Amino acid sequence: MSQQKSLQTLLSHSDYTAPEGFDAFPVPIHHASTVVFKDVAAMRSRSWQHKNSYTYGLHGTPTSFTLEARLAEIEQARHCLLAPSGLAAIALVNLGLLKTGDDVLLPDNVYGPNREMALWLAQDHGISARLYDPMTGAGIAALIQPNTRLLWTEAPGSVSMEVPDIPALCAAAHARDVLVAIDNTWSAGLAFPAFDHGADIVMQALTKYQSGGADVLMGALLTRDDALSQKLGLAHMRLGMGVGMDDVYLILRSLPSMPLRFHAHDMSARHLATWLKARPEITTVLHPALEDCPGHANWKRDFTGAGGLFSVIFDARFSEDQTDRFVDSLQLFKIGFSWGGSNSLCVPYRMATMRHDWPHTGQLVRFNVGLENPLDLIADIERAMAIAFS
Repeated sequence: MSQQKSLQTLLSHSDYTAPEGFDAFPVPIHHASTVVFKDVAAMRSRSWQHKNSYTYGLHGTPTSFTLEARLAEIEQARHCLLAPSGLAAIALVNLGLLKTGDDVLLPDNVYGPNREMALWLAQDHGISARLYDPMTGAGIAALIQPNTRLLWTEAPGSVSMEVPDIPALCAAAHARDVLVAIDNTWSAGLAFPAFDHGADIVMQALTKYQSGGADVLMGALLTRDDALSQKLGLAHMRLGMGVGMDDVYLILRSLPSMPLRFHAHDMSARHLATWLKARPEITTVLHPALEDCPGHANWKRDFTGAGGLFSVIFDARFSEDQTDRFVDSLQLFKIGFSWGGSNSLCVPYRMATMRHDWPHTGQLVRFNVGLENPLDLIADIERAMAIAFS
């Protein structure tokens, strides 16, 4: 006869077990800090380094393992690590692979916080960080030093939109035993198979199209190499980069619709970019699918889509105050960073403070085209232009 439990104990050790046989489409949300083991032998036999068992919530639950597996399927990778943000994933690469005395190369159009991190590593940790022309292609070979360990790429640049020659960059780097990490957030792994073009590590900000709701911060690192995955996994453990399972669930829920949403963003953005190209207020439309965007030939050769993000250069006769007024006058386009959500966004940038030898004199404004009717977005832009430039 089992001993009767007190109510206080019963609330933590219930005798109830839910019946088996329940099945549904959503992936269950498994919350855990503590993982319970059947016995001491089971506890001692498990390792956080292998994704075939569970040790502690920080290292994953069935919910996060499922998201990692599905992201790996999209990118055709073998391994995936989740991080609290895209920048956290970038930090895992830099801190996991670089040490004092090493050198890292970054494109001049690199994501701003990645540049800031590189400057911090150079200033405080003895790791040299150098910027290169994103369109240098095979010419990167001349910049690789004996201590160069890592080459960052971004396709395209998230503000200035150049599309680099990724295969040429990777070939030159690999010839000198340099690893290549690519920020593949713009294509979400849908429009650019980065590993097939030579990348060793793929970074994605899941905050964008994978979430689709502008309500989740998360990043991912993907690899095909077992040893490289273990090295990044060790940094992941040492830095304690766990993610919340509710956020993981939100991304899992959004993944099935991601290709449909990405295509809708793409079609609407091309519609707007083509319309803007004909406007007298605009001198340049920086959209990779348009022929005059730097690296268009690379995009046409290597990519199968474009998503919703692009930039424009206003005619130099319009001042910063005027283009700021244009942005302020928009109603459907909200002012805010990021992209990939259903709402359209718009941000003006001071490119002279961000880029070396920036060739344009007009003001740059970046558009994220959401899921609104593109004709309504065009009307919003036209009305804002009339207010700002009349």
